[in-house]
Amino acid sequence: MRMFARTGAGIGVNVVSRAEDHEGTRRDFLYYATAGAGVVATGAVVWPLIDQMNPSADVQALSSIRVDVADVEVGTQISVKFLGKPVFIRRRTPEEIAESREVALDALPDKVARNPNVNGDVPAVDENRTLDEAGEWLVMIGVCTHLGCVPLGDGAGEYHGWFCPCHGSHYDSSGRIRKGPAPENLHIPVAEFVDETTIKLG
Repeated sequence: MRMFARTGAGIGVNVVSRAEDHEGTRRDFLYYATAGAGVVATGAVVWPLIDQMNPSADVQALSSIRVDVADVEVGTQISVKFLGKPVFIRRRTPEEIAESREVALDALPDKVARNPNVNGDVPAVDENRTLDEAGEWLVMIGVCTHLGCVPLGDGAGEYHGWFCPCHGSHYDSSGRIRKGPAPENLHIPVAEFVDETTIKLG
């Protein structure tokens, strides 16, 4: 009798223990399932907010443009609008190239080329600012680095390049600041020739 009573008591304990284990497993499952559903719901709400910060298709299409320069004569320039800013594309004369390449680096207030097409902060010698090796093509963002005015071109100013009449900044025929309050050379955009007569900006 005693032995049976002990065995019976043991069975009762085992039954309760198994019920508690089952309840714990079920509780854990419900906890993880609820947490998982919460993560999915949060992702569904947050993703549209994150996705709307990506540039739209029309903005991405404008992040690069192609410019036909077949009709640009030597000694002239054209201006195009790119990402809301004017870009000067000048086809320089041999005299302009020679004059720009004779300038010593020490004569320049800003000695950095400001050219993202060349790796690193290279010196502002003319060869590091032109689009082609011969130096015939010069492509620059036409915004004065002083207060954002648009400088005059076609040999303007004391250095036969560009001149900003607003505050008197003079740039040479390589677009480098030579005199006046502008702290930096005219910046050069990302650009390349994709064929003999087409320049891609961006």
